[in-house]
Amino acid sequence: MKLVIPPRLKKGDTIGIIAPSSSLVKFAPHRLENAINFLKTEGFFIKVYDNVYNFNGWESAPAKKRAEELMDSFKDKKIKAIICLIGGSTANKILKFIDFDVIKNNPKIFCGYSDITVLHYAILKKVGLQTYYGPSIMNQFGEFPKPLDFTIKSFYKSTKNKFLGDIHPSEKWTQETLDWVKEEDLKRARKLIPNKGYEWLRKGKAEGKIIGGCLNSICHLLGTDYLPDHKNSILFLETSEGSKFDEGESLAEVDAHFADLENSGIFSQISGLIIGRPFKYLEKEIGKFKEIILDNTKEYNFPILYGVDIGHTDPMITVPLFNNSKIDSSKNLFSLN
Repeated sequence: MKLVIPPRLKKGDTIGIIAPSSSLVKFAPHRLENAINFLKTEGFFIKVYDNVYNFNGWESAPAKKRAEELMDSFKDKKIKAIICLIGGSTANKILKFIDFDVIKNNPKIFCGYSDITVLHYAILKKVGLQTYYGPSIMNQFGEFPKPLDFTIKSFYKSTKNKFLGDIHPSEKWTQETLDWVKEEDLKRARKLIPNKGYEWLRKGKAEGKIIGGCLNSICHLLGTDYLPDHKNSILFLETSEGSKFDEGESLAEVDAHFADLENSGIFSQISGLIIGRPFKYLEKEIGKFKEIILDNTKEYNFPILYGVDIGHTDPMITVPLFNNSKIDSSKNLFSLN
C-alpha cells in the first residue's frame, strides 16, 4: 500500500469540526466554545458542522447524516484539517455510507481518537491516507484554561512537520474528571501528577509501521473488509472509559478484547506492541491489567512498551498512522520518523 501524506497544516488554514460518532455539546457547550476560541487564537479559521450541535441518544445523528457530513468536510476545498468533536460508540454504523473515493480525491488531515479508531482504520485500508490518532475538540482542545502544552506541541509536530523523532514521556499527567455538565471544569484546571515514564513489560527492539487505536474499537472491525494489514507493524493499544465516564473499562472486557486480537491472528503479525497509559484504574487493577496483556501475548516474543502518552489520559501524543516507528528497550526508545 502506498501511503498518502496529506498537505501540512499551516497558520490561516480552515479546520472543520465534525461529530461522526457522538456529541455532548448540548450538555457542555462551553467545551466547544473553549476549543474554537483556542484554535482561532492560534491563527485558524473554523467551520462547525450541524451534527456537532445535535444529540440523538448515544450518537450525534443517524448514521447516514453523520457520513454525509464526513464526506462534505472532505469535499470542502477550504478545509485543510478535520478534527472530530469527541468519540462515542457507533462510528462503525457510518462505514457503509462512506464514499471512499471522495476521501481519496481530497486528502487532508483527519484527527480524533477513541471510537474514531474505526474511521482511521477504514480510511487507511480503503484509501491509504495517513490519518492522525490524536486530540478531540471537546476533550483536549476544550480543556480549561487552555489545552495542555504537551498535547498541542505533539499535535503540531505531527501535522505541521514531516519528522517527529524520539517520543519522550510527558513530565506530568492526569486522569481527573471534572463534571462538564455542572461546569466544574471551568472552576479550575485539572490536577497533574508526576509521570513515572516508560515501562517495558517485555524487553526487545522492533521496527515497523505504527498502527492501532482504542482496543474495543479495533475489535469492531475484526472479520470485516475495513481492517488494515498489520503485518510487521508496531501496534499501539489504549483503553477507554467504562460504563461511566469516570471509571475504566471492565478488566473482563479488556481480557476478552485482547483474546479477540489473539484469535484473529493480529498478534502473530506484529513486530512490537505499545500500550497507552490505562484510564481510571486503581493500582491493584493496573497490576491485573498488565497480567492480562502478558497472558494474552505469552506465545509471542515481541517487545511490549507500556505507559505511553496515548489515549484517554492527558496529555496525549498525536500518532500519524502507518508512520515508520521504532521501539528499543535497551535505549528506552520510542521514535517516529
